[in-house]
This record gives sequence, C-alpha cells and structure tokens, in this order.
Amino acid sequence: MIDSHLHVWTLDTFVTGGLRHYSWLGPQHGDLFRSFDEDEAREALDAAGVRGAVLVQADDTIADTESMLDVAARNPWVFGVVGWIRLDAPAEAAGQLHRFSAHPVFKGVRHLLHDDPRSDFLDLPTVRDSLALVAQRGLTLDIPDAFPRHLGSAVRLAREMPELTVVLDHLGKPPLADPSLMDLWRADFLALGREPNTVAKLSGLHLPGVDYTAAALRPLFETALEAFGPARLMIGGDWPVSTVGAPYGRTLDVLLELVSSLSPSEQDLVLEETAVRTYGLAVTPLPDN
Repeated sequence: MIDSHLHVWTLDTFVTGGLRHYSWLGPQHGDLFRSFDEDEAREALDAAGVRGAVLVQADDTIADTESMLDVAARNPWVFGVVGWIRLDAPAEAAGQLHRFSAHPVFKGVRHLLHDDPRSDFLDLPTVRDSLALVAQRGLTLDIPDAFPRHLGSAVRLAREMPELTVVLDHLGKPPLADPSLMDLWRADFLALGREPNTVAKLSGLHLPGVDYTAAALRPLFETALEAFGPARLMIGGDWPVSTVGAPYGRTLDVLLELVSSLSPSEQDLVLEETAVRTYGLAVTPLPDN
C-alpha cells in the first residue's frame, strides 16, 4: 500500500528570529512533542509493509514545505508532497507555486483551516483566486479537520470550482461520539461526495470518545463508501499524529480490517490506485502475483 498521509518534522531546526514553527505543538501533546524525522518514518513504513508515502504539511510555513521537499529529494519512498502556500495572497501564492512546481514530487497544497480564525477562509475571493492557480497546475487541495466549521464551505468550493481536485482529510473528522452532530456531518459529507472532483482519506480516525476498532468505525466506513465509493477513497496512517492513539501498525491494521470487506480490485483502489491517480504519483506498478 501507499500511505497517503504522513508527516515529518524536526523541531530544533525550525526557529527563526525567536519564532518557533509548529506553534500548535507543545508539551501538552506529550510524546508527540518531539522531532519525527525521515529515518524514523522509514522504519515505521518498513515495519508495516508500506512501500511509500505522501508527505503532508504540518505547519503553515514555507519552511515546512521546503523541509519536506528536501526529505523527498533524499528518499525515493516519498512519492509526493502536499505543501503550504499563502492562499490568501494570490500574487505571493503564484510565486510560491512557480518555485515549488519545479519539483516533480510537489503534488498539492494544504492550509491548517482548523487553526485559522477565519471560518469563511475557503470562500474568500483571494483564496479562490489562488486555488484557481493551483487547479491550473493540476495540483490538489487537501482540507484538514473540516467539521464543523469548514465542511459546508468545502462543498461550495468543490461545486463552484469543478476544475480543482478537493481532498478531504480524515473523513472531515466526524463527531462519532455525539449522535446529535452526526446528522450535520453526514449531510455535508454526502453532499461533498456528490461532487465528482472530490476524494476522501480514511485517516485520522482516532476520534474523541470512540474506541479505535473496526467495529466502532464501520458506520463511518460504510458512509464513506456510500459517498465516495472505493475509487475516491484512499488510506492514510496520519503518522506520527496517530501514535497518540495507537502505534502505527495498529492504526493501519484497523483500517485494513475495514478495507478487507471489499473485493480485491476495490482494495487495490483504496490502498494505492486512488492515491496514485489523485496526486499523479510516479509509482512503478507492482507485478501481479
């Protein structure tokens, strides 16, 4: 399989002028508050039998994107990079897109919406102008932690910009422990799935108040199949963030148990082919057994 959602960061190298990057990450996050580098990531992938991954931004900084591109240049197991550009400043975004697109491994962009105070971020005219440039280059937009503030605007974005591929991370963070909110999530989630230019990731499903088991997550998986089908779903381990909830191998085992209910060809879609198609990954197909 290809892991469509993996992070790396080295905290001690990201201090500029007294400002520490990854400002969302602190001692309150326990064992997550340390560096997770490319060598540790490779060990985790090898132990789980994963042949490669897409690196995804973890900070709204150019430095984070440059660091991931450097990691990709040294490691052939990095099949793609989803970085950050300043989407609310189109002229600046254009220059950053031009620079980063010189790297064939640069496949898409993401902004930490859940940390941004602007609930209308995806509707801002400046952001829409920048996303038009993203689409023109054949790049994607990943949307993290969309529910509750941004899932509805993600639907509008996908509908109004059909030329842009919109990737919903972590199934939009469904509020599975709160039945009163699940209907709201489900309505927007199904609406997003009706837009053909959308894809969703089976990732980041260590949810508050929910046991991390296939049985507990099966209703989400079935709704994801209803909304997107296997051809628009891809698997992601969300390492190292997911290690707060379970070791990487256990995180994947639960997802693989869910996916095992699909036919072999449908499993191939979720485990590799959707990621390859969505991000345009240059991956050598595995030989048939």
